[in-house]
Amino acid sequence: MLDTPQKERFLRLTDVKERTGLSRSAIYLNISRGIFPKNINLGARTVGWLESEIDAWIQARIDQRSITHQSVE
Repeated sequence: MLDTPQKERFLRLTDVKERTGLSRSAIYLNISRGIFPKNINLGARTVGWLESEIDAWIQARIDQRSITHQSVE
């Protein structure tokens, strides 16, 4: 069976905040620290984030939690 490429989707700030639970200021602070995906300019006053990058960031947080819990036991 052939793998069909997944279509990429942009998330707006409201969606990113909802998915991550982070505030606007925390998102931009983490971008400046290099620990959160960078936004992409979509227009003169519009930015978005790649859904796959946000999903990967969330999964990395989950994976980090699993590693931390394993090392404590």
